[in-house]
Amino acid sequence: MHHRELSSWRHPHSFGAEGRARGERRTAWVVALTLAMMSFEIVAGMTLGSMSLLADGWHMGTHAAALSVAWFAYVYSRRHASDSRFSFGTGKVGALAGFASAVGLAVVALLVFGESAQRLATPVSIRFDEAIAVACLGLAVNVACALLLRDAHEAPASTQHAHSHSDHHHHHDHNLRGAYLHVLADALTSLLAIAGLTAGKLLGWTWMDPAMGLVGALVVARWSFGLLRGTSRVLLDAELSRERCAEIERAIEADADNRVTDLHVWRVGPRHLAAIVSLVTHEPREPEHYKRLLRHQPDLTHVTIEVHRCPDGADLAA
Repeated sequence: MHHRELSSWRHPHSFGAEGRARGERRTAWVVALTLAMMSFEIVAGMTLGSMSLLADGWHMGTHAAALSVAWFAYVYSRRHASDSRFSFGTGKVGALAGFASAVGLAVVALLVFGESAQRLATPVSIRFDEAIAVACLGLAVNVACALLLRDAHEAPASTQHAHSHSDHHHHHDHNLRGAYLHVLADALTSLLAIAGLTAGKLLGWTWMDPAMGLVGALVVARWSFGLLRGTSRVLLDAELSRERCAEIERAIEADADNRVTDLHVWRVGPRHLAAIVSLVTHEPREPEHYKRLLRHQPDLTHVTIEVHRCPDGADLAA
């Protein structure tokens, strides 16, 4: 059989890599903005003596590094989308980058918690007016970055197909989600810095500045845990719920003569699933017949069917 004849049975394994260009562009813009604001806040925090402002600047530095990882993941997955070395494409590169972002968030939370606790024990003088102004500027930049990433994070309605409430969030691009959480963490620390500095200025509560650092560290740690849990499930192919797998089994067994004996489903892209289905039946059909039974599962984009004939006289129900 000629190569040209075989081409009709072949298909690409990019699984939406070409559709993530918007996320890549938005992430690049956010990296540039974050680096600029990071430099400004660190210098201002050291000059003005504000722990919350300095912490916010270093937050932005670590987040800029994590956001750079997210941007690199987009570039890498796009450039290697057709590389045959990746058996099921580069869809998990984004989940790996999201996992790295989650680890970065955890490190940031730990460092800020420790530094804030130290500043509670040994307070320093703060130039409140200048520090509040810089923190407000940082918040404005963070909000702009969050809006950029949120817009890219929202998928078109036509690509969303939530089979159950528990599975709906799994359609997220974990790489973009990690970048988005880093920006939200920056916005939170900026907001808490403003609150702590304002309380310190108006009420003389200088302890509020490092106290807000402690609060921010705890919130960021919680976000980190959620992202670690989500991305690790993707990387370990443990993401799909039992309900979703049972739904796929029911679709195959809609033909009364079919029984699924083995089923493996895993994610190969933000909105793409792959499946290997092994079934037994008295009257085997072409694989395309069984794939048509899954036509109401639009995110199931790579399906391999293995069909076995049931011996005559055997009871499939048993």
